[in-house]
Amino acid sequence: MTREFIEFVLTHEDEDTARLLLSAGRYPHIDMPLAVQQIEGRRTAREKWPELLQCEDFVYPPRLNREQASSAFTAAHKASLLSELPRVADLTGGMGIDALAFSRVATHVDYVERDPVLCRLMEHNARILGVTNISVHCADSLEWLALQEPFDLLYLDPARRAASGRKVSAFEDCEPDILSSLQLLLSHGRRLLVKASPMIDIELAVSQLPSVSDVHVVSLDGECKEVLFLCGSPCGEPQIHCTLLSSRTSETSITSSTSPTSPPRNKTTPPAPLRFTRSAEAAAIPTYAASVGAYLYEPDAALMKAGPFRLLCQWFGLQKLAPNTHLYTANRLVEDFPGRVFRILHEVKPSRKAVAEAIPGGKAHVAVRNYPLSAADLQRQLGLREGGDRFLFATTLGTAKTAFICSTL
Repeated sequence: MTREFIEFVLTHEDEDTARLLLSAGRYPHIDMPLAVQQIEGRRTAREKWPELLQCEDFVYPPRLNREQASSAFTAAHKASLLSELPRVADLTGGMGIDALAFSRVATHVDYVERDPVLCRLMEHNARILGVTNISVHCADSLEWLALQEPFDLLYLDPARRAASGRKVSAFEDCEPDILSSLQLLLSHGRRLLVKASPMIDIELAVSQLPSVSDVHVVSLDGECKEVLFLCGSPCGEPQIHCTLLSSRTSETSITSSTSPTSPPRNKTTPPAPLRFTRSAEAAAIPTYAASVGAYLYEPDAALMKAGPFRLLCQWFGLQKLAPNTHLYTANRLVEDFPGRVFRILHEVKPSRKAVAEAIPGGKAHVAVRNYPLSAADLQRQLGLREGGDRFLFATTLGTAKTAFICSTL
C-alpha cells in the first residue's frame, strides 16, 4: 500500500477490473490482484461503508469477506443496543466492521479470527483509523475463549456457508456451531449477542438459545438484513423489535418512531420503536376488509419477518385483506406507516384482458401476496413488461383472488 499503489487504485477506481487484470504487464510495479481487490472494495464501500472512502489507506479483504461483513448502518445499530461495557469479544471477527462499531461503546474489544490475513488487515485498519482499544487474536475462537476470564458480552456471527458454498441458516449448519458450544459460551460471557441469517426460524432459534431476552429484526432500505438474539438475562417472554434503517442517513434511524397519524379511538398506539411479544400478537384482534379503501399498505421486510400482523391493525387502524394476506387497507393516509404505501387506482380481475385495459402501456411492477402464482409467472401470464410507474398486486381479498393497480404517493 505505497503511495504509488494507492494513487493507482484511486485513478482506476471506475475502470473494468477484468481488463485491468489482463493489462497487469503494463504496470510491473503494481500488485494487480491486490489493486483490483481494493478497487472492488471501494465500490462496495460506496453502499456499505461510505465513511471508509475517506480513508485511502484502508485495506479491503477479499470479496467473500466483504459480502459477509455487516454494513456500517447495521453495525452501528448493533453497537447502539449495548450500554457502555468494559469488555466485549467478537468471536467471529471477519472484516471487523462490527468490532470497530463495538469499540465506540466498549472499553476494550477483543477481535478473534483464525484467518491470519484477516488478522493482519484488522491490525492495519484499526491503526490507520486511530482505534486503540481493539486487540487482535489469530486463533480458533472457542479454543481462545476457553483460556479467558468472563466477558461482559460475547458477539458471534457464524459463517453461513456450507463447505459446498451453499448458503445455510440453521445454527447447527453454521461455523462455528454455537449450539454445541453453549456451555463454554455461557460460562465465559455474561451476555451473548448472536447474529443470524434473515432466513432463520425465529421461534426455533428462541427455543434453542438460552434465556433470550430480545430479538431484533433489522432491515436496511426495505430489505431484511439481520436477525439478532440477545441472550443471558432471563426476563420472561422475549421482546421482538422491528428496526427499519435507512442508508440515506449517516445514523441509525427507526422510521416508525412516532405514533400513527390521527390514531382512531380505542386503538393501541404502537411502541416506539415497534416491539411486541408473541402473546400480544396472539391476543390482538384484527379487522378484515370487505372491500379495499383508497390506500394499500405493504409492511416493511422487518415486520414481514417478525410477524406482528394482527397488531398492525390495532397500531395503525388498518384493515387486513385476509388472515393470510399480509397487506392492509384504509381510506385514510397513515404517513408514517413502516413500509410502502400505495394509492389504489383500480381493482381488476387478474386476467390478461382486464389488466391490458387498466394498464394500456403494458408495463408494471408485479407483486404477489397470498396468491397461487409467482410474480414472474403472473407477469408472463398477463403479458406485462417490467417497469413503468404502475404496481400490480395480485392477492386474496377475503376468499377471492383479485388484483389492484396502484401508484406510489
